[in-house]
Amino acid sequence: MNWKINTLEYTNDADKGVIVVHWDCSKTDGDHSGRRYGAESFTPDPSSEDYIAYADLTEETVIGWVHGVVDKDAIEASVQAQIDTKANPVVMKGIPWT
Repeated sequence: MNWKINTLEYTNDADKGVIVVHWDCSKTDGDHSGRRYGAESFTPDPSSEDYIAYADLTEETVIGWVHGVVDKDAIEASVQAQIDTKANPVVMKGIPWT
């Protein structure tokens, strides 16, 4: 699975505390792909000892935040299910004559 952060929304002050993370989870398997995306809200606390300054954030750190609040396994299973359904469709379309 490929997790990535699309953008961050942060406060317009000296702390630049992240308040919303827009994320994406995707996977490509051969000719088929699946994707889930979303946004998670956070409440920054600059006085906290584990607070990370905006300039020091890494994508890995923010993905960790997202994984801490979403059901990562369910999201990844949903992406894989999209791929499986495309590879082995349950419903087909067409007509038997030409």
